[in-house]
Amino acid sequence: MVALQGLDLSVSEGEMMAIIGSSGSGKSTFLNMIGGLDRPSAGKLFVDGKNLFSMTDRELVEYKRSTVGFVWQNNGRNLLPYLSALDNIMMPMELIGAKERKERALMLLDMVGLSHKKNNRMAQMSGGEQQRIAIAIALANNPKLLLADEPTGSVDLKTSNYIFDVFRRFNEELGVTVVIVTHDVSLSKKVQRVAAIRDGKISSERILKENFADRLKSSEGAGDWREADSQDEFAILDRAGRLQLSHEALSALNLSDNKVKVVVKDGRVYLENPQ
Repeated sequence: MVALQGLDLSVSEGEMMAIIGSSGSGKSTFLNMIGGLDRPSAGKLFVDGKNLFSMTDRELVEYKRSTVGFVWQNNGRNLLPYLSALDNIMMPMELIGAKERKERALMLLDMVGLSHKKNNRMAQMSGGEQQRIAIAIALANNPKLLLADEPTGSVDLKTSNYIFDVFRRFNEELGVTVVIVTHDVSLSKKVQRVAAIRDGKISSERILKENFADRLKSSEGAGDWREADSQDEFAILDRAGRLQLSHEALSALNLSDNKVKVVVKDGRVYLENPQ
């Protein structure tokens, strides 16, 4: 079974974007591939100029250590419960012998707003605090790319907003490229670009409207965005000129079979029910 087929997506350096899609659409497979956890069986995949198809096992280990950082919904995959928050963040740097480990760990703790919890173990912290520590751990070795798989899936709206602000701060201040897989509607509406995966390919993209981009930098940015019309949606043409319509668009056409009437008029293309 092929999880991804015909998917064509470019992510710019320094971008912060989200990937959405129903269960089984291929979004987590895509994240695992660019994270070096799964090897693609066909196609092309380049990250930071590196060809993931041609990497040896040793090169792949180095790639995962230095180029990419991962944040999981289950933060137990990031955290060691018997270590303090500070030691958890220092651990990845210990593995590669990085210098000034404590200084960087303290800086990351400050950026996630948990300097006062540096000596706490995980059992002494809330789920949201643990997730913020997990983000700091993922960035310990200064990766260029941060991948987050459902990072707000088990927290409330207030904590979700705070975690988003942590991602945005790392993105803006450190220039880290951030790709988030999420079902969190309020989070997906806040990023500059959202790519929707359907049947293993990109079916549409949503781009943040300029006035909502301004809201993120104001006090309004911490509100509930679930009902906000913050993005313009665009269908994506593949290389053969094909596109996928959303379930909402198909429902609006009320088709009785798989035929749709295409009308070109005054420079516009209309899709109509042929009945």
